[in-house]
Amino acid sequence: MKQNCWEFKKCGREPGGEKEKQLGPCPVPGYTAMDGLHGGKNSGRACWAIAGSLCGGKVQGDEEQKRKVCWECEFFKLVKKEEETTSLGFSHTRLGMDRTVQKMRAR
Repeated sequence: MKQNCWEFKKCGREPGGEKEKQLGPCPVPGYTAMDGLHGGKNSGRACWAIAGSLCGGKVQGDEEQKRKVCWECEFFKLVKKEEETTSLGFSHTRLGMDRTVQKMRAR
């Protein structure tokens, strides 16, 4: 597995994280539908498509509201750079990610 967002950002909202009780659990580590996408655990390498993740010290909104913040995020840029050249490519939208997951499962 590659590095997940909660490991990179050190947000502490993952299960058992130091800020989970204070800020609430992040939905990204628990969203299993994208497990394995971009080599991550659950949605750990697709956090920009999950509403309610913690970015910039505050809880973000839906995918559309997050887009501006996420396009400037160093983790987003890292995943994009690492995945653009892979056989499945890089997915930045929820629809694209769903299609990539379907391709992964068909292999």
